[in-house]
This record gives sequence, structure tokens and C-alpha cells, in this order.
Amino acid sequence: MKKVFFLFIALFAGSVCMAQTKVQHLETENLPNPISIDAKAPRFSWQLAAGDARNVMQTAYEVKVTNAAKATVWATGKVVSDQSMYITYKGSPLASGQKYTWQVRVWDNKGKATEWNTGTFQMGLLSPADWKAQWISASGTEDASRPSPFFRKGFSVNKKIKSAIAYITSHGLYEAHINGHRVGEDYLTPGYTSYANRIQYQAYDVTNLLQPGANAVGASLGSGWYRGFYGIGTRKEIYGKDIALLLQLEITYTDGTKAIIGTDDSWKTSTAEIRSAEIYLGSVTDNRLAQKGWSTANFDDKKWGGVTVQDYSKSNLIATVNEPVKKHETFKALKLFTTPKGEKVIDFGQNLVGLVKFKVHGKAGDKIVISHAEVIDKAGNFYTENLRSATAENTFILKGDGEETLEAQFTWQGFRFIRIEGYPGDIKPEDFTATALYSDMAPTGTFSC
Repeated sequence: MKKVFFLFIALFAGSVCMAQTKVQHLETENLPNPISIDAKAPRFSWQLAAGDARNVMQTAYEVKVTNAAKATVWATGKVVSDQSMYITYKGSPLASGQKYTWQVRVWDNKGKATEWNTGTFQMGLLSPADWKAQWISASGTEDASRPSPFFRKGFSVNKKIKSAIAYITSHGLYEAHINGHRVGEDYLTPGYTSYANRIQYQAYDVTNLLQPGANAVGASLGSGWYRGFYGIGTRKEIYGKDIALLLQLEITYTDGTKAIIGTDDSWKTSTAEIRSAEIYLGSVTDNRLAQKGWSTANFDDKKWGGVTVQDYSKSNLIATVNEPVKKHETFKALKLFTTPKGEKVIDFGQNLVGLVKFKVHGKAGDKIVISHAEVIDKAGNFYTENLRSATAENTFILKGDGEETLEAQFTWQGFRFIRIEGYPGDIKPEDFTATALYSDMAPTGTFSC
């Protein structure tokens, strides 16, 4: 009886271990379920997880890929191989903008097969002809301070939506909005690049931002690396004098039909509170000029002007291949102190790259200047000589309608300390936070010392 009982336990334990063996962490072109890739022969990768079992190895795999109609476009059959990275697609040609499902299962060195695991990937816009949108820029003469242009377009949704993808890029930097909501969590898009040779575009699933009936989409632009002051000396306009927007919103309805809302000559443009924005010099924000609700459907844009359609190239557009810049850690102000020169300075406790956000009450026209520094000099004063010609200074002009929360756009600073000038009333450290901005890389390990 004991032998039967122990045999049962052994069989049960073996079945538990076998049940835990599975494939996980499915990736297409090193991304989990990407919604925009332009590799016409994408590569698939996965990991084998064996739970508590030891010495479990892959000896074979099988991959299947199906399209939206659930038709198989590639099937490997059982392939005897321990390879689990960069299995290259060799099926029928993949279509621009289409979503595909892929499945994988593997066999281990005991001849046991895992369950199928499933991932998805969506192709990007594979050729210039797939871009129905046109490059647009603001019309008229630009002010010397180069305020950020804002663009918008109203449209209607009269069917039930299955999915919606927005493809966006720009000369300069962009921040997009739909129905008053920011599109995505990426910053400083489309990212630093050699613009003459390649410009990344980003793809966002915006299904949940759309609504039945009236909608609006819009974007604002900054000079960024494209035409801003950048590099040694006073170099600017390295890639061009213009800034421009290219945005294509593709909506798929549940009845199978599609609609495209793209930048063209029907869009409108204006300027608003961002009066200037430069990477090295910082920004000027005048809240008195903010156009509240500018990206909502019920906004009155009768006073906005027309745009200019530009014949800029689309042949250098590529899907995003690197990690986007995102907001990460936030840091509280550790202390407020007065320097020997009488300046008000906040210490965030460590050096970081990012932005400062703060709350303030004041009168319309009150001007607050936030300067940034990495160190304090030997005398205890704010030190910026190491920044050379970079002012690293953000200026805010208040609207004066109650509490205002302020944060610069289309710029960033490296700093530990900030100097505050023109602040109305008493400065409260708890009203100031700093947020780190950097590429959204997944941690690969940790160490302590």
C-alpha cells in the first residue's frame, strides 16, 4: 500500500513539474506585441520556463502565424532546434498596417511538448504610399521667439470602433492630443536622429481616446534637435529651418470599413502659451495665452489660421526601433535655502536629468524664472559657469486665475539645484517636485556596494 501511495506522489510531482514547463516572454523584433514594425521578415523570440524542474532544455519548436482573417500565412511545422531567439519569418508577404497573431510551442529534452503560447504584432506603414497624410506647417511669418505652433482637426465617428492607431512624427518635437487627452506617455518624440537620413515615427493605440460623434485631434511642436540650438557654440537649424507635423489616424470599424484622418490643408493652426522652447536655453510659457480645450471637439477654432502643405520626403520614415523617453522617478525638494548672494535655491538631493513641476498662486503677469545647476560653488552660491552659453532657464508668466501647475515643454535640464526668481509669496518646498526623463529601458540586473 505504501509503494502505491509513494508511486502516486511521484507521478503527481512529475505532472506538476511538467505542467509548469511553458514558453513565455514572446517578442517580435525584441518587442512584446508591437503595434508598428517595418521589418518585412520579422524575427520571433521566446523563453522556456520549467518551474522548479532542472536540466530542462528545448529540443524543437513550432511556430504558426495567422492574419486577421485567421488564415495561416506561415507554419514551420516541428523544427528540431534549440534556437529560441530571432526565428526569422519566411511566410507570405506581410501587409502594411495589418495585425497578425503568432503562436509557438516547444518540445523539451524529455520529448514533452508545451502548450501553445500566443503573441501579436502589427506591421507599420511599409512604403511612402501608405502615408495618406501630408506634411503640414504653420502659415505666415514666424515670430522671432519661435513660439510653438498648435494644429488641430475636428472629425466625426458614426460607427462602432474596433481599433484606432495614430502614426505620428515631426520635424522638431511633437506632443499630440485627442479629445483633450495626451496621446501616449512618450517625451521628446520622434527622438534624436540624423533627420536627413531617417526619421522615426511612433504608433499609438488610441482606441480608448475616441468617442461616438464629434472628435478632435491635434498636436503642438517644438524646435528640438531639428532646428534648435544644439552642439558646440551657437549652432542651430542643423537639419532645417522649418518645423512640421505628419499625423495619420487610422480607424477600423467593427463592420470592417476604415477611415483615415490625416494632416492636410483642412487642418488649422495657431500659437498658444509656449512662446519659445529650446533644449539648451529652456522655455518661456505664458499661461495668459493658453487656449483651453484646444484639442477638444467643441473648441471654437474660427480664429485659427490655415496651414501650409509641404512636399517633404516620406521615404526616410522608419518605425520606432529604440525605447522611447518617458518620465520615471520623482524627487521631492529636500530643502530650501538662501545663498550668500541672497538667492532662493532648492536642493533635490541628487543630480538628475528631467523637469521641475510646481504649484503657485499669483496675479496675471507675474513672472517666475527657474534656473538649473548641478553644483553649488565653494562660497555656497548657485553655479552655472560650466553650462557655458546654455541658460537652462524656464520662464513662466501666470494667468492669475487661481492655483496654476507649471512644467516646461519641449526642453529638459540636468540639475540638482534650482534657483527661483520672481515667485509671488512664500516658497514652499512641498510645492516643487523634479521628475527624471530618460529612455524606457528595462532593468537587466542590480548590484549594491
